[in-house]
Amino acid sequence: MTTAQFSIAELLAAGESTHAAFLRGNARAEELAETLAAFANRSGGYAVLGVGGKVRPRPEGIERVAAEELALLATLLVTPPLVLPLPEVIDYENKALLVIEVPAGLPNVYSVHGKYLEREGSANVPMPAHALRRLLTERGDVGWERQVPEGVTLEDLDPAKIDRYAERVGSMAQDNAREWLFRRGCLERQGTTYVPTNAGLLLFARTVERHFPHCEITVVRYRGLTMGDEFERDDIRETLPEQIRRAERWIADHIRRGSRMVGLERQDWEEYPAGAVREVIVNAVAHRDYTVRGEGIRIALFGDRIECYSPGRLPGHVTLHNLAHERFSRNEVLVQVLSDLGLIERLGYGIDRILQQMDAAGLPPPQFRETAAGFLLALQGRAVAEAQHAGVDTSEWLRQGLNDRQVAALLYLTEHRRITNREYREQQPSVSDETVRRDLADLVERGLLLRIGDRRGTYYILR
Repeated sequence: MTTAQFSIAELLAAGESTHAAFLRGNARAEELAETLAAFANRSGGYAVLGVGGKVRPRPEGIERVAAEELALLATLLVTPPLVLPLPEVIDYENKALLVIEVPAGLPNVYSVHGKYLEREGSANVPMPAHALRRLLTERGDVGWERQVPEGVTLEDLDPAKIDRYAERVGSMAQDNAREWLFRRGCLERQGTTYVPTNAGLLLFARTVERHFPHCEITVVRYRGLTMGDEFERDDIRETLPEQIRRAERWIADHIRRGSRMVGLERQDWEEYPAGAVREVIVNAVAHRDYTVRGEGIRIALFGDRIECYSPGRLPGHVTLHNLAHERFSRNEVLVQVLSDLGLIERLGYGIDRILQQMDAAGLPPPQFRETAAGFLLALQGRAVAEAQHAGVDTSEWLRQGLNDRQVAALLYLTEHRRITNREYREQQPSVSDETVRRDLADLVERGLLLRIGDRRGTYYILR
């Protein structure tokens, strides 16, 4: 959350509403808890601590440590405990204010001391019976990620992973890591001790495979447009943060990239924008249905696209038609901890970022499809998009396994009729002379090009 995403001045000017509430810095924990629960049972909002005056809100300021403790206590008074982004202290008119964001699309129905509230205008009001029944039907009961597997103990968690996470979060987690993980939903209390939840194991286990053998990402690179016998593959079995990092590195090492000369300017390019690839991986990991056993996440790189399959159909009220606009988190604990680690930039906006990244790169929007038991997202690569723009069908070249440099050379030939070693080299300034020679010789051997002339007078044409 940043001040760029909303304006304190605009919130104060607009006054309290369905999505904004103002409380004094010394507000009662129960009052704040009821406000947060009311936001969570509707469509989210912002609670700002350190503001006085109901008719004309004015900044009064907070005592930072006390306000942060108040915010954490309030989340624990909510049933089930609310898992929210870290509160943010913002300076406004020389006053410190604490802003608490309640994201839209949280997966549970929340109460405070048995009361179910919702935000209506500037007030927290009891939910009518019909609205409560509808919400309970839509959101279901306590999620799988908060359940405790039989026989697990704190010894199943890796202290080093917890320490790295606490260091990233800061003093609130470092002072008492176990209590913080309890508040986040990664631990539950059993008597006088803590035990890890399913989410805690997925995020911090010593060995994830021991508890969840189906929790893996399989990444594969095929040479052509379909699955074939020639491929490179890796099966990633680790905690979720490391799965994301390793999958991102693997794909970065296996996608096409290069540079070309446009006039006198060199332009570097990648087959897919790195930001979009990361969001595809993060969304698959954060939102998959971990109750589905027998299969993991599968990411396949083909000659013209990336396909990412995630077990579990779309959650809650999200459909293929409203996917880019609706917010619903199947795994709120996983999503929030991944956000704490910096792997998710803003809760609930992954699809938006994929759309923006692809559009900024001049590539087609992603394609979405639900299968019988999962969700498939596909990104189309740059080589295909450029070929379509030029009106050339490159599917057969890609099926034969030509690399991006060779496809670019053939596209150049469809327009310029001939190409020399030097012109090929200018298109690909980052490659060696030997690579240029090898690429062109391969195209001649495949019967796609005809070599004309000798030595410096050599050039190539399409057969």
